[in-house]
This record gives sequence, structure tokens and C-alpha cells, in this order.
Amino acid sequence: MGDKLLDTSQIINGMAVMISFFVGYRYAIKRGESKETDEGAAAATGSTSTQEAAAVSDRNYGGINENFKMVLVVRNDLKMGKGKIAAQCGHGAVGAYQNAVTRIPRLLRAWENCGCAKIAVRVESEAELMAIKKAAERQQLNTCLIRDAGRTQIEPNSKTVLAVGPAAAADIDRVTGHLKLL
Repeated sequence: MGDKLLDTSQIINGMAVMISFFVGYRYAIKRGESKETDEGAAAATGSTSTQEAAAVSDRNYGGINENFKMVLVVRNDLKMGKGKIAAQCGHGAVGAYQNAVTRIPRLLRAWENCGCAKIAVRVESEAELMAIKKAAERQQLNTCLIRDAGRTQIEPNSKTVLAVGPAAAADIDRVTGHLKLL
């Protein structure tokens, strides 16, 4: 070993690293090309729902270094217990996630890659909750409004939680940035 500059295992490991980098790089390029051709085919066929979904996801997808989050807006005037709030927020997060799977898959993936941040804030009335919902929809943000079944603490059909996002933190902050943490 003293007279060799590199032994065989070092050469093989170096080649394996170079090959895996090359294969990954080529895969990323091909994947990007296939997405562009899929979007082009949808545009050629006039698929407006696909175009609208792509426009929403492209408009909101800032890049890998951007922060993404989901905000859960909770009605404080209902005086729900901690467990009830947790359950309602869980329903909101799952509902928003399910909507995002089909509506904004690229944003959803970006949010997942950023750690799935969820922030709980409060409002003091149903009217304020609905105003936040309308503002979020004007900004084309993903929303999910939760209504309680009324089996435990509160009246049936009460609007309890509004989930906004996942989306870029800056986009969500335009709508919910003024609200206080729960």
C-alpha cells in the first residue's frame, strides 16, 4: 500500500459517487422535461381546470429556499376546551391537506419538504373567520372550513376552524399576519 496512490476500493467508491450524481442529475432533467410536456399537452387540449390548477401552483411556488406553512384560524368566542380545539385543528389540517393533494400538489410537496409548519391563531367571531376565508380565497389560497357536528361541547353546524394553506409564508401572512397566536 505504501507505493500506491489510490487503492482499488477508493477508485470504485469515487466512481460510484460520480455515477450516482450523473444518474440523479439526468433523472432531474428528464423529470422537469416531462412535466413541461405534460403542461404543454394540457394547454393544447384546452383543459382549463388543469391550466387553472397549474397557474395557481406555479404562481405560489416560489422555490426551494422559500418558507411554507399552514395556518389554522380558531374561533375563540366558542370557548372550546383544549382537546376540542386540538381535534378541530386536526380536522382542518387533514381537510386542507386533502384539498391540496389535487389542487396544489407542487406547493404541498414544498410544504412537506419544509417540515409541514402549522401555526394556530385566533379570531373572536364567526364574521371575522368568514372575512379571513374570503380574503384567502381572493388570494387563491387553499382553504378548508370545519363545521362541528355538535355532539359534545358546541352547537351543531358551528364553524370552528379555518385552515389556510399550505402556501408560501409570505402569501399566507398577507391574509392572517395580523392575527394573534392561539
